[in-house]
Amino acid sequence: MKRALYLFSLICMISCTATKKTTIVTNAPVRVKIETDSGTMVVRLYNRTLLHRDNFVKLVKEDFYDGLLFHRVVPNFMIQGGDPDSKNAQPGVALGEGGLKYTIAAEFDSTLFHKKGALAMAREGDVVNPEKASSSTQFYLVEGKKLTDEELDKMEERFKITIPENHREVYRTIGGTPFLDMNYTVFGEVESGLEVIEKIANAPRDSRNRPLTNIKMKISILK
Repeated sequence: MKRALYLFSLICMISCTATKKTTIVTNAPVRVKIETDSGTMVVRLYNRTLLHRDNFVKLVKEDFYDGLLFHRVVPNFMIQGGDPDSKNAQPGVALGEGGLKYTIAAEFDSTLFHKKGALAMAREGDVVNPEKASSSTQFYLVEGKKLTDEELDKMEERFKITIPENHREVYRTIGGTPFLDMNYTVFGEVESGLEVIEKIANAPRDSRNRPLTNIKMKISILK
């Protein structure tokens, strides 16, 4: 009987230890490296947006993004990529409609906002997508611009939003795109390489905002 109790206690200890380790690993910050023809960025994924984080990590581990393009770039706004149709796409071809056959439920968090360097998922418009569900694959990185209080006030009035003071301070000093807040899921932020976003956003582009010279990406998980 004593031996049986000892074995039971040992199993419980091992089980508890394993569970604790799993929790630590799960909650550890996940960082990815985005290598491009214009430089490299390191991005930290948020643990507050688990559906988006885990979907992105899964695709990265499958090498899904390797060789895809940043197919839409807009100065002082954002750079967008992740369309699987962009791989080996011919020059001038319209891109932005591709993706896998599922969406991700919106994960809005008022503490996560569109400051410069924010990583967020693209999505279909409100008319066909009132739930604001995210694309399965397409994402964007915010360049934005610095905004004055007057500009922020006008934006609040136009878009019927309220921009918290702590967010205002970031938009005044760092920049971003506040009218996108709580409309598109933000799930990470650039920790190094902000200048790469600026370089890509200002690349020469066609009338559809596709860069005239392909800007490819390769994404990997940082250990």
